[in-house]
Amino acid sequence: MTELLAPVGSMAALHAALRFGADAVYLGGPLLQLRAKSAGFSFDDISKAARLVHAHGKRLYTTVNAIANNDEIEALPAYANRLKECGVDAAIVSDLGVLTTMHRACPKLELHVSTQASCMNYASALTWYELGAKRIVLAREMTVEDIRKLKRNIPDDLELEAFVHGAMCMAYSGRCLLSSAILGRSGNRGDCAQPCRWKYALVEETRPNQSFPIVEEGNSSYILSSRDLNCIGLLDELIDAGVTSLKIEGRMKTEYYVAVTVNAYRRVLDGTMTVEEAQRELLTVSHRPYTTGFYHGELPNDHSNAGVYTQTHRFAGTVLACENGVATVEQRNRFQRGDRLEVVSPVLRNAVLHADDITDADGAPVDIANKVKAILHIKTNLPLQSGDLLRIRVDAGDPTI
Repeated sequence: MTELLAPVGSMAALHAALRFGADAVYLGGPLLQLRAKSAGFSFDDISKAARLVHAHGKRLYTTVNAIANNDEIEALPAYANRLKECGVDAAIVSDLGVLTTMHRACPKLELHVSTQASCMNYASALTWYELGAKRIVLAREMTVEDIRKLKRNIPDDLELEAFVHGAMCMAYSGRCLLSSAILGRSGNRGDCAQPCRWKYALVEETRPNQSFPIVEEGNSSYILSSRDLNCIGLLDELIDAGVTSLKIEGRMKTEYYVAVTVNAYRRVLDGTMTVEEAQRELLTVSHRPYTTGFYHGELPNDHSNAGVYTQTHRFAGTVLACENGVATVEQRNRFQRGDRLEVVSPVLRNAVLHADDITDADGAPVDIANKVKAILHIKTNLPLQSGDLLRIRVDAGDPTI
């Protein structure tokens, strides 16, 4: 069975991933987790997450995928056992020493080899397998045919996982030194400042106070920024090639992003949404222009406007409850009386909440909802459920797929 794997950087994102159809989730813990500290879960929160995930019959993985320093190795045996005690189903690692140390300390903890390890061939995959790996998260530079050949030359019980959606990096399998070189903040240690996504300009040495914009088209100068990955139309190809886990990137993203992307991929996998419908859904979240990555060969040379983020919709709020024709909503972004709020739901399709009657927690009428996390009440005839999300259209969106 093909697994849909979702990113989790908060408890809200975890609830969204499970509700909208993820088969498994991955999150960071206290150590070597390659994202900002705000996205890392404490041991107590990992335990809570594991209980919730397992209650839904799903799986939970923890990222331990930074390259370890000498003084971090000693902590790994205890860390591996603590993760297992918390209910973690697998740890995602990229460092050879981390994998062998954790495997010796806790053989019952399943180990997955991160895309950061750049596994591109069956000989490498077999080596990881012999060292105790259960799954390979494939290098992002592989084509579908590369994956197919690798699959033919590995044991049946060695699983393959591939990224299908989310941010990509202008570096080999995400291993980049640009942030380290410019700011002393290492992306390989979870502290990337994302300088590849900044705008740049030229400066001529005899004119130090004059900068000249670098423009390809549309007044864009994001010369180092990648496009975002979108493989909603390639799922059958990847599954046929031997991929058993389809991974969405985005542990720093909101619950709205997680809900929409998981919902789109879940529905396409289940055959309840067409690829064309799903593509329109994926335009509603913040994204750079989309690409299918290397799966069909080399990336196109056209990187114009690659760093420009667009989205057709804005996250308006979360439905907390709906009783007696009144939806209780936690507001996230501005909307106002009379707006059409689209419902994002794993059950309802194309539902719209007309915000014609809004009151605050005290029952006072609200014309403009502009206080983040304010509790609002909106009259509706829709059978909304707790966990449904509301959004509002903001523009025509980016037609680039």
